[in-house]
Amino acid sequence: MERTEKTAEQLKAEGLRLFQEGLYAEALRRFGEAQERFAVEGNDLEAAEMLNNQGVVYRMLHRWEEARAALEEARAAFARLGDRHREAQALGNLGGLLASRGDHLRAQEYLRRATDLFAELEDRQRQGETLMALGVQMWKAGDRWGGLAAYQAGLETIEHPTPQQKTLRGLIGLVSRLFRLRLPGV
Repeated sequence: MERTEKTAEQLKAEGLRLFQEGLYAEALRRFGEAQERFAVEGNDLEAAEMLNNQGVVYRMLHRWEEARAALEEARAAFARLGDRHREAQALGNLGGLLASRGDHLRAQEYLRRATDLFAELEDRQRQGETLMALGVQMWKAGDRWGGLAAYQAGLETIEHPTPQQKTLRGLIGLVSRLFRLRLPGV
């Protein structure tokens, strides 16, 4: 019986499935195989996406330097290829990586850049989510007012808030009205 090779798209889908199942080492291998196949096919954008996916998996495996290198390479490829949306996502992933390492100030730099790109692209959902992540990092770095303001701006920006986010949005608004507190802008 003849064995057929999997396509790059099949390897990508398998990698995503394995990642969702928490099988990170196996997902990493599939994303690597998919990256190679996409590169051979001349699909540089999907090859860069597989690098981004590998960076996320390396982060889950606590392989910090490999995660940083993969995410930086993916970000640079997206910028070179003109995909600003994926570039913003890679910047957000780099911010998340730095945050998980406790580097709150550098995380803020990447998250701000991602927020700005999402704003330019008018992706309000991701802009809001990234603003909330930025707010958390600002808070952890000791900038309480700035962190609260960024988080509030994120809550107000997202288009599809979860029930918990809707509740937080209402509570922050109520506190602001009660104390006539106007939070400084981000």
